[in-house]
Amino acid sequence: MILLSAEATAQPDYADVPFRQLDPINKTPITATVEPGNAGSGRIDNMLMHALSLIGVKYRSGGNRLEQGFDCSGFVRHVFAEALSVELPRSSIEMSRLGNPVENNQLLPGDLLFYNTLKRRFSHVGIYLGEGRFVHAPSPGKNVEIVDMSDAYWKKRFDGARRLVDPD
Repeated sequence: MILLSAEATAQPDYADVPFRQLDPINKTPITATVEPGNAGSGRIDNMLMHALSLIGVKYRSGGNRLEQGFDCSGFVRHVFAEALSVELPRSSIEMSRLGNPVENNQLLPGDLLFYNTLKRRFSHVGIYLGEGRFVHAPSPGKNVEIVDMSDAYWKKRFDGARRLVDPD
């Protein structure tokens, strides 16, 4: 069930799917795998696979299409529309009002994570992948990437999480 009000959410089947990204510090390839059983329904798996397929797409302020690049909310909005046929609001602050709040120790793949990156709450959004990592469109000059929630930058800016897709 998709939750678009502040009230209610589905999960998928993961096959090991490798993807590559460069380590931001030493610029060497990182290989990561989406592990089976981390989510729940095929819908969430499909959503996560679509999000991962966009790694490397350039960041563009105001961007919400693959051809032009994405900002953070444009990226999340695109993933939900393409994978789940769900139209989300355009801004991260509007997205932060949807679904149900989730505590850190209850996060599931597909949950939305919100951050204060512009000196205002809920100014950034990403999609939780599991194992403390999320995928997002970061900032000008960068590309869609995977980062760790425990990195100092993200840890101190965390504003909360919301579940829009229920893990039945």
